[in-house]
Amino acid sequence: MGGAVSAGEDNDELIDNLKEAQYIRTELVEQAFRAIDRADYYLEEFKDNAYKDLAWKHGNIHLSAPCIYSEVMEALDLQPGLSFLNLGSGTGYLSSMVGLILGPFGVNHGVELHSDVIEYAKQKLDFFIKTSDSFDKFEFCEPSFVTGNCLEISPDCTQYDRVYCGAGVQKEHEEYMKNLLKVGGILVMPLEEKLTKITRTGPSAWETKKILAVSFAPLIQPNHTDSGKSRLVHLPPVAVRSLQDLARIAIRGTIKRIIHQEALSRAGNGLKNPPRFKRRRVRRRRMETIVFLDKEVFASRISSPSDDNNNSEDIEEERPDEEENKPSELKPEPPVNFLREKVLSLPLPDPLKYYLLYYREK
Repeated sequence: MGGAVSAGEDNDELIDNLKEAQYIRTELVEQAFRAIDRADYYLEEFKDNAYKDLAWKHGNIHLSAPCIYSEVMEALDLQPGLSFLNLGSGTGYLSSMVGLILGPFGVNHGVELHSDVIEYAKQKLDFFIKTSDSFDKFEFCEPSFVTGNCLEISPDCTQYDRVYCGAGVQKEHEEYMKNLLKVGGILVMPLEEKLTKITRTGPSAWETKKILAVSFAPLIQPNHTDSGKSRLVHLPPVAVRSLQDLARIAIRGTIKRIIHQEALSRAGNGLKNPPRFKRRRVRRRRMETIVFLDKEVFASRISSPSDDNNNSEDIEEERPDEEENKPSELKPEPPVNFLREKVLSLPLPDPLKYYLLYYREK
């Protein structure tokens, strides 16, 4: 089994490899991928495979390969405040990364067929909110998940700015998927064994772009009830935030700006001497074929004039001398959560401090 990029030793190295291979191309997408550790969405006994560019499936739990998720994130062209619908939301890994970009005034909904996977996704979401320092670096649009078949969404549902489907869409369902989009919206889905980006440019006008050749397991057809009627899926309502919640968002935003200004002020006192670098040889690989586990078995990048013609090349990587000389037994200090420290230092009652920190454990 091979992947589009080499395996990483940790989440950051996996992202470095995806950037080098041009699967991650924008800063927003990179920040979202680095903020959420892919291994956190694996069962404990399978975490050794988390940083390989491979899909993973265990029972109903499924994760696509990192290169697929990065292509999807780039194609969606996400911006703060947009509405997003994830069809086949699975573990919630993709929905959570999207939520980091959408921000507090976005909409983030997911539909998942299997109720056990919904429970798994909620556990992983709760773990991220309560324990990850990355949570405090963003204003998060928390995803909401509902159980049901995504081909049975109620016809009176709202339309979305961005839609992704994580299963192979049969040609007869293409129009159904398109109708979930607002004008100006973007739909990304596997269609006829191509990961496809469709932009709705008008009420009946569309632009289509093929991104990757892929093979996904197909959408499961609805199982009608004994009466012959389908079980309609009702998506969560678009809720208006409470005044209390809006105040928390505003206060956290103000504190973040103060922290940023303080950091700029400290940096303005004088530029530090840049560290000296030592070069070492590394091998860069460019692979055109991607092989996945289980039913998601094959994908290949559709050629682009901008693609590099060389399959491999030697490059020189710069590393600070200090890093080379650092004793191996010394581990780097964990990053400081400045927002948490600042909130805890405020002259406020403890319950209010905990509210501003979302009652987080760390």
